[in-house]
Amino acid sequence: MKKIGILFGMEDTFPHAFVERVNQIAGNGIMAEFVQIDKVVQNKLTEYAVIIDRISQDVPFYRAYLKNAALTGTAVINNPFWWSADDKFFNNCLADQLGVPLPKTVLLPSAKHPDDTTGKSFRNLVAPLDWEGIFNYTGFPAYMKPYAGGGWKHVYRLENKEEFFQKHPETGQLVMLLQEEILFDEYFRVYCLGGKSVRIMEYEPRNPHHLRYVVDKAPASKKLLNKVKDYTVKLCTGLGYDFNTVEFAVRDGFPYAIDFGNPAPDADINSVGQANFDWVVEEAAKMAIAYAKAQKPGKMNLTWGTFMKNSVEMAKRF
Repeated sequence: MKKIGILFGMEDTFPHAFVERVNQIAGNGIMAEFVQIDKVVQNKLTEYAVIIDRISQDVPFYRAYLKNAALTGTAVINNPFWWSADDKFFNNCLADQLGVPLPKTVLLPSAKHPDDTTGKSFRNLVAPLDWEGIFNYTGFPAYMKPYAGGGWKHVYRLENKEEFFQKHPETGQLVMLLQEEILFDEYFRVYCLGGKSVRIMEYEPRNPHHLRYVVDKAPASKKLLNKVKDYTVKLCTGLGYDFNTVEFAVRDGFPYAIDFGNPAPDADINSVGQANFDWVVEEAAKMAIAYAKAQKPGKMNLTWGTFMKNSVEMAKRF
């Protein structure tokens, strides 16, 4: 019997529906359940062929557990090694290489020194930075937000450089991004599962959370939707995420990738709505079953993005 587990925290609707749907359609030899952990011993097999990870970004113990599980043969969705290494700024850097349009973005050092460092720790950093060059590049209004994400926490919309210098000290030890504002006509949030199953959802980030998927607009053009789908697949295969959402702001008919590293994306029926919820439950169940069938015990069964694969191939030449 191959087991599919789901590891989760406070969310309720998606994990229950996922387990129920897998057990309805998997057939003999595969079953799903909530992950149960009673001990974690180094280099010991887990009982799960596949684990859907919805919580390790908030619980370091779970992240370590998943890395051990992956090493010993579990297909962990999403890859815990890559997830640990990834951040929003690198997402942008890679997306730029992949040819996906982006807001102009700059990385900023933290306003306050990290613990156990002093001014001597930053002797390689020019002081002051070329603030005028940075501001001329991004322009204003601009958004300032943590470089590693954080679910809309510590996000600032800034009108000018005076407001920047007022707000930046409030971010403390957080490393931030300064990003061009894209004044959008349309906005999409896009599920992508298994690097190929895509659902484009009309989205309005300026609405209250429970109304963001309720958008009263004329349907987008087929040409635009095809471009959004193409960019979504390109980003998710480049990064190597099996379960992700990508967000696009559309300005003058052109989609700009705003946020595309969401490896534990919102899948709650109360926010995404019934139709989107049904789709993501179904596609996640089918993906997990396919991964369980392909899983080889004791072998590495993780998804790696084309960025990592190409790096490995290049290393083999030397």
